[in-house]
Amino acid sequence: MALNHKQPVNPEDDLGFGYQPVIKNQPLINKDGAPNVRRKGLSSLNISDNYHKLTTMSLWKFISLVVLAYLTLNIVFALIYMIFDHNVQYGINDDIGLSHFWEAFFLSAQTITCVGYGHIYPKGVAANSIAAFESMLGVLSFAMATGLLYGRFSKPSAKIIYSKNIIVAPYKDSCRGLMFRLANGRTNILVDLNIDIMFSYNEEVDGKLIRRFFPLELERKSVSILTLNWTVVHPLDENSPLKGMTLADLKKSEAGFAVLLKTFDDAFSQTVHSRTAYMTEEIIWGAKFKPIFDRDPDGRLILDLGKINHYDLVELPDCIQGSF
Repeated sequence: MALNHKQPVNPEDDLGFGYQPVIKNQPLINKDGAPNVRRKGLSSLNISDNYHKLTTMSLWKFISLVVLAYLTLNIVFALIYMIFDHNVQYGINDDIGLSHFWEAFFLSAQTITCVGYGHIYPKGVAANSIAAFESMLGVLSFAMATGLLYGRFSKPSAKIIYSKNIIVAPYKDSCRGLMFRLANGRTNILVDLNIDIMFSYNEEVDGKLIRRFFPLELERKSVSILTLNWTVVHPLDENSPLKGMTLADLKKSEAGFAVLLKTFDDAFSQTVHSRTAYMTEEIIWGAKFKPIFDRDPDGRLILDLGKINHYDLVELPDCIQGSF
């Protein structure tokens, strides 16, 4: 495999993965920006990472977890009420059509949410003591759930939409360029965007596979404001570390491209980050992105983000046959 050695290997460009090679085409960074590393060895009772997990899990998982915790608490306390005294609440003989367990369950639900009592209420010192403890636990639990919910929505983050593929397309003086495009998935304003692309591949040195990392020079590394989409281009010129590498070389070496984006969110007044990655199976050799702009009758620009992945297959210039 040929490599342009005009760029020296810099050990500081390894993204924290060292010289560990990629095996079975596993990406170093997942599409969502998380490192593709499975951690083990921590105690199952370790709770130091719970806040991070609860604020970063998907919204549906979070809602399901809250509902499950709510039902579990009510079931546990319903059983406690039934164990302590079979007649801890009134309403059992009323014509409300509920079994003893369900009356205990709804007694717990009314207690833990502090909504007050109707037909069903605790009776006796034991039942009222349990209800008092449960109401305190309910206040703390709902305060915690509210804080986590607020933390999820108040945490600044970048919602960047990346094209599904990275393409090799005709490009200006360098004949060809490696390209992908991105856009803001929200209506907020992103300013001072800076992007880096790290190219990596496996190389055999003294009979041992190691991972090489090279930052790619870009046509434009930064933009002042992201109002439309941004097509990020790495010219495949004489200075590119990909010069002379074929698509077969890239696949054989399990090459990949890590994308690191940093920008300032005008709504949160904070710096936010976004990361993604492309592997060799996502490279389209000989393509050109379709326009995603249109105009309304008044001449105003329309950005159609549904077309960000659309491209046409094209013939590449014969600048270098069979390679970049």
